[in-house]
Amino acid sequence: MNPTVTVIGGGLAGSEAAWYLANRGVKVELWEMRPGLLTPAHNTGLLGELVCSNSLRAKQLENAAGLLKAEMESLGSIVMSCARKFSIPAGGALAVDREKFARCITENIENHPNVRVIRREADNVLKEGLVIVATGPLSSPSISEAIRDITEDKHLYFYDAAAPIVTSESIDYEKVFRASRYGKGGGDYLNCPMNEEEYHEFYNALIEAERYPLHEFEKEQHFEGCMPIEAMAKRGIQTLLFGPLKPVGLLDPRTGKPPYSVVQLRQDNLEGTLYNLVGFQTNLKWGEQKRVFSKIPALENAEFVRFGVMHRNTFINSPELLLPTLQFIKNPKIFFAGQITGVEGYIESASTGIIAGVNAERVVKGKDPLIFPKETAVGALCKYITAPKKNFQPMNINFGLIPPLQKHVRGKKLRNRKLSDRALSELDTFIKYKNI
Repeated sequence: MNPTVTVIGGGLAGSEAAWYLANRGVKVELWEMRPGLLTPAHNTGLLGELVCSNSLRAKQLENAAGLLKAEMESLGSIVMSCARKFSIPAGGALAVDREKFARCITENIENHPNVRVIRREADNVLKEGLVIVATGPLSSPSISEAIRDITEDKHLYFYDAAAPIVTSESIDYEKVFRASRYGKGGGDYLNCPMNEEEYHEFYNALIEAERYPLHEFEKEQHFEGCMPIEAMAKRGIQTLLFGPLKPVGLLDPRTGKPPYSVVQLRQDNLEGTLYNLVGFQTNLKWGEQKRVFSKIPALENAEFVRFGVMHRNTFINSPELLLPTLQFIKNPKIFFAGQITGVEGYIESASTGIIAGVNAERVVKGKDPLIFPKETAVGALCKYITAPKKNFQPMNINFGLIPPLQKHVRGKKLRNRKLSDRALSELDTFIKYKNI
């Protein structure tokens, strides 16, 4: 009789691991402490809850995020299945109705005959049997202590932040225009243009606004791909114009010209009743968020249903602790997956959950675990987090992690597409040969 695999954490990575194992006939105990014990960022007990943006990023194979999603679908991803089912307009990106998406994951896993969901904080589960640790960047104190005990290493950490959400009916539609950058996807975004004077007024209010203080013993370290907007602004008055407020690829139909700056709002649910402020991750106090963000044209009377929050993300020193199979070097019966390994982003976290599931199933059935080809996005990501390096930091998937083509190809778009075609071909062969 096959032993039960314990999966700790019901986020994207844990859900993917449990789903893969269950569909391969392996019994799974999935431990999730929510809703009894919430994290500073979660609001529900749903599996796979998205706590930051509702976007899973680019869909096109010319983008590394698009490639990673395609590979996940080839590996039977539940995240991608539910995302496709509950996608909402977002130009060239794949965005989802966050509640319906998470409910889809929850119902599928809870109703699977091979999965038992245990709704309490995990305790003493790292000491025996096959375990996948996918507790995420907001691991509870007890599981963090257990991880610290087995790794004999201090956690690294950085700060992550979530953007505010406003109601659609509170937006002043006289001051916005619908468009996606460079016309991709039609009018999927609401764009709030600002002239130079409006931008400067907003900028000055932003950099002077009061933030929530961090603990005195914690050093603030931001991940560049998810930096609080106020921290970005303090780098200089022009910084936001090359970041989330850049007007590139947009024409204001009222002037026929690009605006001086623009704030984009992205639909956050299927009904289109909620919109999030793209790139506005923040640690401002809630009253300050209301005051400062209401200076954005079209948001003067905005109703904020969720203010931005900032929280500590922890991750282990994977290059020193993990094999490319995501097994813990000192105890190969323990796997790690998700953001706690040092990958950054929803799909990156979810994809490592699949890899941990693949290799846990093989160990259960007496087979050797697999190292995925480095030419694939999933293989390149696992290689990045486990290869020796100094100053290990979280990383999104990008083509820079994947070996270049043998023949030089002119043009970034064409080169990236050929890298994706090669990766998907490699993965397809690998799946068939290894019976994944």
